[in-house]
Amino acid sequence: MRPHGEDDIIGVLTHEHREIQTMFDDLQLALGAEEKRRMAGEVTVELVRHAVAEERYLYPAARRIVPDGDAVADREIEDHAEVEKLLRRLAETDVGDPAFDRMVTSLVSDVMAHVQDEEATLFPRLARHADAAELAELGRRVRAARAAAPSRARPAGGPPLSRLLAPGGGLVDRVRDHLAGRI
Repeated sequence: MRPHGEDDIIGVLTHEHREIQTMFDDLQLALGAEEKRRMAGEVTVELVRHAVAEERYLYPAARRIVPDGDAVADREIEDHAEVEKLLRRLAETDVGDPAFDRMVTSLVSDVMAHVQDEEATLFPRLARHADAAELAELGRRVRAARAAAPSRARPAGGPPLSRLLAPGGGLVDRVRDHLAGRI
């Protein structure tokens, strides 16, 4: 396996994984309902942003490059779907409900298991079979998409983040649309 750089897709996504872990730590240490809800919203935006990048760039590359890449990508996308369901339930749960903290614990566990699987299995396989130039180009695309995506600030003409994160079945879809600039 050839080493990867911090700017290739593996390095970029690994860095994002560490940022997500830090956000989870902050969420689990949050005190008070307002801080918990705010942190849960920030975690949701970051997880959706990260999932969009993986689904747009990482998994198609895995399908093309990695032997049995279709099965690997399908499994990872299934993991994303389960996390999205949990994010929807979390958004609909009052932060004072004991179920909220249990869901946060489950979210952290599920996402970190997914991260561990990607880093231990998918990333090494991708590094072994991909051209370094392609990995670098994919990393550039992920960074560019992240830079172009709206952050916590309200885009001109778009809804405020609090409305995007309001409880409801379309939570993840609203965040995805927001990040893609469709609203």
